[in-house]
Amino acid sequence: MNPHAAESGSSFGNTPAALSLGPGLSHPGALLVKRILDLAVAALLSILALPFAAVIALLIVLDSPGPVFFSHNRIGKGNRTFRLWKFRTMKSDADTVLEQYLDAHPGLRAEWEQTHKLKNDPRVTRTGRLLRRSSLDELPQLLSVLRGDMSMVGPRPIVAEEAPKYGPVFNLYLQVRPGLTGLWQASGRTDTSYRKRLALDLRYLTTRTLWMDLWLLAKTVKVVLFGHGAY
Repeated sequence: MNPHAAESGSSFGNTPAALSLGPGLSHPGALLVKRILDLAVAALLSILALPFAAVIALLIVLDSPGPVFFSHNRIGKGNRTFRLWKFRTMKSDADTVLEQYLDAHPGLRAEWEQTHKLKNDPRVTRTGRLLRRSSLDELPQLLSVLRGDMSMVGPRPIVAEEAPKYGPVFNLYLQVRPGLTGLWQASGRTDTSYRKRLALDLRYLTTRTLWMDLWLLAKTVKVVLFGHGAY
């Protein structure tokens, strides 16, 4: 499925309701291999990340007051809510800073309301910008993979407010674990529009295979190393 085809419509409301997950990961044996791959990769990366995590925690504490970690509710497989954890990248009074910034720059309010992202976000700390550009802020999500809330590869973990935007695609989303990485993360991340993000999630859900997962893991390494699309 071409993601640009889905992007051409006004929403996913025109997408056929009879959607199904890609057959490449429909067999129980393939799903077991995917889970074993998740556990092996997440466990290895967690061990390798421990020294970096200690340094990151220290930098966060020295940079700005507030907790080391930030968590937010996301929708997981089976419509089960789970806590997604990240290293904190924003100031402790982020909501106040955002409102003051948007009041002072009304032209950016439309951008925020459409994408919930700002290229020069005033809430982000100096350490936070470095962590976001390198995606190191997402290291705590490896624990979510080990717990079974997430997979190494899958659709973006979304908040409840995003569910209506997915239309019939949301039913597919609920059948899989959201991913630490995926087609969106490996395709420019924040350089893509929200509609493109939806299209990429749809493409993954309807064509996913173990080989695609391995390819996306390899591609994500390149994207993270060069910081493509991150801010």
